[in-house]
Amino acid sequence: MTRRRLPIGIQTFRKIREDDCYYVDKTAYVQRLLDEGTHFFLSRPRRFGKSLFLDTCKELFEGNEALFKGLYIHDRWDWSVRHPVVRLSFGGGNFKEPGYLHTNLMAQLDTVERKAGLDSPYSTPVERLRYLLEALHHQAGQPVAVLIDEYDKPILDALDVPEVARANRDFLRGLYAVIKDSDAHLRFSFITGVSKFSKVSLFSGLNNLTDITLDPGYSAVCGYTDADLDTVFAAELPGLDRGEIRDWYNGYGWLGEEKVYNPVDILLLFRNREFGGHWFETGSPAFLVDTLFERRVSALSLDGMVGSGELLSRFDVDDMPTEALLFQTGYLTIVRAEPRGGEMLYRLGYPNREVRQSLNRSLLNRMTGDASRRVSNSAKLYNLLLANDFDGLRTLFHAFFASIPHQWYTNNNIADYEGYYASVFYSYFAGLGLDITVEDSSNHGRLDMAVRFNGNVYLFEFKVVETAPPGAAMAQLKKRGYADKYRSLGQPIHLVAVEFSGEARNLAGFEVEGGEGWRCRLGVR
Repeated sequence: MTRRRLPIGIQTFRKIREDDCYYVDKTAYVQRLLDEGTHFFLSRPRRFGKSLFLDTCKELFEGNEALFKGLYIHDRWDWSVRHPVVRLSFGGGNFKEPGYLHTNLMAQLDTVERKAGLDSPYSTPVERLRYLLEALHHQAGQPVAVLIDEYDKPILDALDVPEVARANRDFLRGLYAVIKDSDAHLRFSFITGVSKFSKVSLFSGLNNLTDITLDPGYSAVCGYTDADLDTVFAAELPGLDRGEIRDWYNGYGWLGEEKVYNPVDILLLFRNREFGGHWFETGSPAFLVDTLFERRVSALSLDGMVGSGELLSRFDVDDMPTEALLFQTGYLTIVRAEPRGGEMLYRLGYPNREVRQSLNRSLLNRMTGDASRRVSNSAKLYNLLLANDFDGLRTLFHAFFASIPHQWYTNNNIADYEGYYASVFYSYFAGLGLDITVEDSSNHGRLDMAVRFNGNVYLFEFKVVETAPPGAAMAQLKKRGYADKYRSLGQPIHLVAVEFSGEARNLAGFEVEGGEGWRCRLGVR
């Protein structure tokens, strides 16, 4: 096995091939697209390889044969034919500034025209693009390939300035309509981005666009599969635990048979030889975290959300369903499809340990406003669990809730104290990367939270004292026999009943009972 250069941060197909970097061959997907149609759309989270895929298409249509030797498409492509390519990218720039999108696009069209030796008689972007596509076709004698990268970034970047976001959306709607109008001059068009704006809002003029986002045949068009790691990257695997790689980073699904890895995670793992939140740390989820808080979304509800295909595809400036936002940005993925009558529903969940752990840490940082305190509390929690120190656990969480400033509550209208406090517990455990199950179903009901750690099982039930009688949480744990399904593990089981007070804004009770019959009542009212 020969080690090659890791293509970290490289989105240029030519550079990867000429510098002998690792490359996962995606050209079979290009061939399939060309066999099936003309106009395509793909949504994938950030840093998933969309730009590299577009650049691969560019080099292919331009007929740069040497770059494709040894790849799937090399012997299946007519290298005597070269197609003009118009590649547009909205990856950089200040799109919050009114009118900047117009300036950006005009500059990109200037570049394409200059390289082709063309001089458009038009001064407006829509007319210039329409002229450019027709002129390139006539000049080369071959239809044009149009590749648009990060089509949605001018809108996403301006979401906190809604009037600019709407103006950018309307501008782009007119631009993308040109693609349909120019169909006679096109061999291929491919549009990619993070989000999927509805056809009504953005692609109303492009109704012949084929969306392959949830097409099982294209689920691995971006990202790496397990087979890719075991073959292409085989030389990098020695010294790393294969199961741990899968647990940390695998799990993204778009209805295909295989789950995929984010390339950034894998490449940085191979370079650093350490596990961590590599993809998560390449972009701030501040907007997402703020949105979850504004909508009062409980952390416990994230892993297990359900959405229809229509809901997951619905996204607009004034209409961003929580499920669609989390799915399209990559913080949740499709775990399984569930037929319900005449509709297919999709069960969502965290794709892997990296996202579950990192997102919950961000949620805690948002709550505390103090990352240092969160790190300190997490370290204490881990050590207390190792020692099964339940008195220490009660003290830790009591101190945490007591440290949340009064104005946090006044600025954030908490309607569901049980959900809020339980979310804090969940996020701390999830932030440690522990094995957690929420809303765990049995034939007796649903347990709030189960945690497996260090050869122990912890079963949590949460109640608010203003809405439940004293001891209700422990009574429910025992009456419904939640421990029964875990007895076959042969591990100590701990029933943990946690009671909160919305009035006191803190713990009101913390009762623990072990599987061997011992009890520990700590701070119960």
